[in-house]
Amino acid sequence: MIEVVDLHKHHGPLEVLKGVSLRVDRGDVAAIIGPSGGGKSTFLRCLNGLESFHRGSVRIGDLALTAETDPRRDARLLQQVRRRVGFVFQQFNLFPHLTVLGNCIEAPVRVHREPVEEATERALKLLQRVGLESKANAWPRNLSGGQQQRVAIARTLCMRPDCILFDEPTSALDPVMAGEVMQVIADLARSKQTMVVVTHSMNFARDVCDHVHVFAEGFDVEQGPPDQVFGNPQHPITQSFLRIAVKK
Repeated sequence: MIEVVDLHKHHGPLEVLKGVSLRVDRGDVAAIIGPSGGGKSTFLRCLNGLESFHRGSVRIGDLALTAETDPRRDARLLQQVRRRVGFVFQQFNLFPHLTVLGNCIEAPVRVHREPVEEATERALKLLQRVGLESKANAWPRNLSGGQQQRVAIARTLCMRPDCILFDEPTSALDPVMAGEVMQVIADLARSKQTMVVVTHSMNFARDVCDHVHVFAEGFDVEQGPPDQVFGNPQHPITQSFLRIAVKK
């Protein structure tokens, strides 16, 4: 489903990603954990073309991004990638001038040209799935942070993506709200939704994900099944990071 080979990315003289390779099969959930500044969010943004990169390749199904991919020349390719790969941001990014339902049907209607009635029916089902059907006519400003993030997830699901990328989806939330959001993502994992999740939740990475990657200093320093990474970490950075992170 997703295959990344030798990905390099730099900002001026700072090399953010230093040859990362990673594969996520259809139906699997991959967690990316590690110290701050390790390149996790940058990596995620490279997967669907929100950021360009300088060497390597990203393949999403039969679509490929390379260092030569140009946002203007290859706009159609990037549009196809983003239709297949949903993205849930840290800060929700809901449209403040649209209701919850309006946020959910905006892209299906405008991008996919779906009939409003069809998009509305699916959106209401997805809002029910994330526990927010009663908030369909509410404005984002009247929702809690956890509710806004669940709306953001429902909005992404409305586009029927093959894969969803989550960039620290609970970082702006208190523990109770974070738990609500992680429960929704865990439910998606049980339904075999392909996902890549940058997370600070070690419980989620250990108990829900199929594969765990530890990013540090621009490298994927260690990867493997959760039992292996958490139960018998090999790299000193993983060992040090988990000693601190698991205690939180």
